[in-house]
Amino acid sequence: MNLALPVLVPVLPALGSAATLAVGRRAPGLARPLAIVPVAVSAVLALVVALQLGTGQVLEAGTRLTPTGGPDLTLGLYLDGYSSLISVLVGLVATCVQVYSTAYLKDDPRYPSYAALVSLFTAAMFLVVYSGDLIVLLVGWEVMGICSYFLIGHHWETADARSASLKAFLVTKLGDVPFLFGIFLLGADAGSFRISDVLAAAAEGRLGHPTLTALLLLAGVAGKSAQFPLHTWLPDAMAGPTPVSALIHAATMVAAGIYLVARLLPVFLLSGAALVVLAVMAAVTMIGSALCALAQDDLKRVLAYSTVGQLGYMAGALAAGDREASVFHLVSHGAFKALLFLAAGVVIHAAHTNSISAMSRMPGLRKRVPDAYWTMGIALVALIGLPPFSGFFSKEAVLTAAEHAANGEALTNGLGPVSAVPQSAGWIVLISAALTALLTAAYAARLFLVAFHSPAAAGAAAPASPADHEADAPYSPEVDEADPATAEPPAMRWPLWVLAVPTMAFGVTSLRSDWLPALLDGGSLRPSAVTAVTGTGLAVVGALLAYGAWRSATARLGAGRPAAAPLGRVPEQAGAPAAEVIVADPGRTLLGPLFGPARHGFGVDRLYSALFVRPVTAAARLVRFLDREVVETYVRGSGTAAGLLGRAVRLAQTGNAQTYLSALLAGVVLLAVLVAV
Repeated sequence: MNLALPVLVPVLPALGSAATLAVGRRAPGLARPLAIVPVAVSAVLALVVALQLGTGQVLEAGTRLTPTGGPDLTLGLYLDGYSSLISVLVGLVATCVQVYSTAYLKDDPRYPSYAALVSLFTAAMFLVVYSGDLIVLLVGWEVMGICSYFLIGHHWETADARSASLKAFLVTKLGDVPFLFGIFLLGADAGSFRISDVLAAAAEGRLGHPTLTALLLLAGVAGKSAQFPLHTWLPDAMAGPTPVSALIHAATMVAAGIYLVARLLPVFLLSGAALVVLAVMAAVTMIGSALCALAQDDLKRVLAYSTVGQLGYMAGALAAGDREASVFHLVSHGAFKALLFLAAGVVIHAAHTNSISAMSRMPGLRKRVPDAYWTMGIALVALIGLPPFSGFFSKEAVLTAAEHAANGEALTNGLGPVSAVPQSAGWIVLISAALTALLTAAYAARLFLVAFHSPAAAGAAAPASPADHEADAPYSPEVDEADPATAEPPAMRWPLWVLAVPTMAFGVTSLRSDWLPALLDGGSLRPSAVTAVTGTGLAVVGALLAYGAWRSATARLGAGRPAAAPLGRVPEQAGAPAAEVIVADPGRTLLGPLFGPARHGFGVDRLYSALFVRPVTAAARLVRFLDREVVETYVRGSGTAAGLLGRAVRLAQTGNAQTYLSALLAGVVLLAVLVAV
């Protein structure tokens, strides 16, 4: 293979970003082609590289950047089936997002900077995927972080976007600090930062601190991939433009942490304690986020919590020792979740609101957006995990991996001994994933029924206003970028159908051992009969429960017996207060007393505010007081004393030579007397 091809994959979007930023404002007509063409070419090159590399092959090349006196820093490539597969996904989603954004942000004066940041973000993700050195990978990791800060805060004139971008940056950096120490410790133990050398050291048992290293790395993964307890930034990040959510929260930044653990799984297999911690983290994330998604009124926040939960599935598969199932679900989820976000953008454009309760009162919404209606339905079925869509195969692969781990037969595929995975980790993942399958079907069905099929829309006279959402619901309003009276342009429609293809067809590539499994570790990705029946049955039960609760709530609403008024809003959450909206919401029936806490994330933000934000703010005020009232007092005092001394000395400066001579003689006499005595 010509090494220029994989090198160009991350380089082209980076050059496109620089060119867009340089000439975008001077020549706005060039901004769109400069945004789309480099990313699209990189996507094609990523596919060419994947085809040329083939299955079961590894390509490693690099050059030393600089001597360090310790482990060298290497600018290198490490390509295998995992990097090839994920790079194709990144290129596909990034291209669709760039095309979609040309219409979604058509009249945005800051579109050139937005497009440049999306291109740079894409280049950084390609760098993470292709890098053969952990330090170079860290560079791409951090570039994605700063790009996400600017992209989430694109509408910086709104307080929600500013606070969401700052929260995302700080929470992810909180995980990046121990992550950095974990990389340093890993490099010190292995004697190299090259991924191949680290994996060789892990296979030979030369890592001296595997548990500590794995736990430090997991802190960064929890921040980047929005896992408990560092998951709180992702729902608030919905204040950014919807295409940004499709890119960041589907196939790139949130997937980076999962990819890193998959790449370094032999290191994690050296520590059963780290795998149990990962399993518990995934279990809490899966169940908690699914409950929260079932209670949200903001369409994008439903998808955000869904993303958090599906990332928990991927982390659970890794805790069960099967990175094939994890990456399979990562790619499958990346396609259908990007489709969900882009379809949500079309629906929001037509409804002029994020609120599904407001959408439920709009007549004929599904007829106004037929492309979004059908593609969102396809993606939601894939999210639920019903055959034959891709989500079914990838979800069942995760359940199968957990089942094998629970039985002491973990599918490590030769990366480590089967006994390296504790059975407790398998049981934790299996039980939580099964419960999450039921909850996922429930909130997906609720979203589709309330937004598109509510009978309340029949009596609605006009579209709802952007503020017409439930008064207590967390709400992440986005600045409207298009006229709702205008039909969606083709640039916002055809990316939906492009992403619908892998959403429907990608799963079948796992059925034959010489297809997707051969590209990865060669293990089986076929679902077992027990998990297939159980997982599908739970999904069907969840969807039927949501449908039954929706019908019941609709009947009560029609009979004039609406549910009780909700409690007040949580101050930390975004969104302006609005009039209460009565809607047939099955979430209230299904969750009962948990509905209020789940709607506000079970008070995690409040807890963090009490435990961390307020103490840190109080400490900052104390430091400011000490700096201004104590330290500056001494500084000002020394200046004042010097000024007083100067004024005293100035009084002696009369300008009279006789006075100076008299003082000099008096001094001489005084010294003579002192010497004589």
